[in-house]
Amino acid sequence: MNNNNEQFKKLTETPVLPLLIKLSVPTVISMLVTNIYNMADTAFVSRLGTSASGAVGIVFGYMSIIQAVGFLFGQGAGSIVSRLLGAKKMDEASVITSSAFFFALFFGALTSVISFLCLDDLAAALGSTPTILPHARTYITYILVAAPFMTSSVVLNNVLRYEGKAMLGMVGLLTGAILNIAGDPIFMFIFKMGIAGAGLSTALSQIISFSLLLSMFLRGKTAAKLSVRYISLHPRYFLDIVTTGLPSLLRQGLTSYATVLLNQRAGVYGDHAIAAMSIVSRVGFFVFSVALGIGQGFQPISGFNYGAGKYRRVKEAYRTTLILGEVLMTLAAVPVFIYAAPIIGAIRNDPAVIEVGTRAMRLTAAALLFLPMCMVTEMLFQSTGHKLGAAALSSLRSGLFFIPRWCFCLPQGGSAAYRRHSRWRMCWLLCLRCL
Repeated sequence: MNNNNEQFKKLTETPVLPLLIKLSVPTVISMLVTNIYNMADTAFVSRLGTSASGAVGIVFGYMSIIQAVGFLFGQGAGSIVSRLLGAKKMDEASVITSSAFFFALFFGALTSVISFLCLDDLAAALGSTPTILPHARTYITYILVAAPFMTSSVVLNNVLRYEGKAMLGMVGLLTGAILNIAGDPIFMFIFKMGIAGAGLSTALSQIISFSLLLSMFLRGKTAAKLSVRYISLHPRYFLDIVTTGLPSLLRQGLTSYATVLLNQRAGVYGDHAIAAMSIVSRVGFFVFSVALGIGQGFQPISGFNYGAGKYRRVKEAYRTTLILGEVLMTLAAVPVFIYAAPIIGAIRNDPAVIEVGTRAMRLTAAALLFLPMCMVTEMLFQSTGHKLGAAALSSLRSGLFFIPRWCFCLPQGGSAAYRRHSRWRMCWLLCLRCL
């Protein structure tokens, strides 16, 4: 109980800027290392050929959809838990945590089973070309095995963050990411498993990360407890978690669907276009993860203080996070804009990939400068329980202003000259995705 009181005092009384930095650093490090793994994974697989590299981009979009299920329950539970802890309602926070964990595990397993039943059709629907399809089918098989662990890990990590204990979450995520980076070359090249080795490495790292995050709760490191006896299947809890987490599902789900559309439209121009967009998406998210980590450090401050009735402190935290996020985003995006071609070339040294990827990378870097305002505002709405505002902003930015452009601006087929012209439009649309 003393530890819980100390955590409450820290989140509601510590000066905002030092507290924000302290809570953000573990999250930023976790996201950067995870994204370094994503780019390392792409680089390792790229050694198998352009088609294999494209397969990683194809499956990455589906991994994001699986994670969206986890974010639905994880962000929903975390937001509610932080406000309950701010109001000192410990038992109810434990009910929300345990129930959300069970829901995520169940729906992750359900997603996996359904996906296995239509594996080939799924890989094709995600945008695989005939040459990419065999690689994508192999890689996604391992991802589906790990799907239940991925969704429930998201819940555990989000509850830790919203409690203000991002350092504990960082341990689990970093361990999994580092093991993944080490596992790729071992399974792919030493054991000669090829792209199957990359998939196995990813699946094993997700399971290990899940085990470490789970141990934080089972060892009593958290205020909200995780136990079978706290699980409630009452519709009230389910609806509260889902409606609160809906903005995260919309944000992640629509972004993932946009990635699928991106891969489908890029496939018109060949495997090199899919590979280029895969690299650009991962580098772009690497840059964005810096500001996103700052925003995630803001969420427990916002939730706790809103639950405790300290609304002035919530406003102060919002302003501070917005300014800090914009400064860091600028510092990260400018070098990417300048050195776009060398970055693409370092990951996949293919002239056709570099040509398409360079212009898309520069447009993406420019558009990223506008993201902190949207991101921090979404997180403010969600962490304070303003579900409608958060859902509206998430859906508008992540899909409703973006997806129709893919459907109507980039028809398949046409002459070679038309396709070359459309490649420019495809890059501009990738830029609009960030806005």
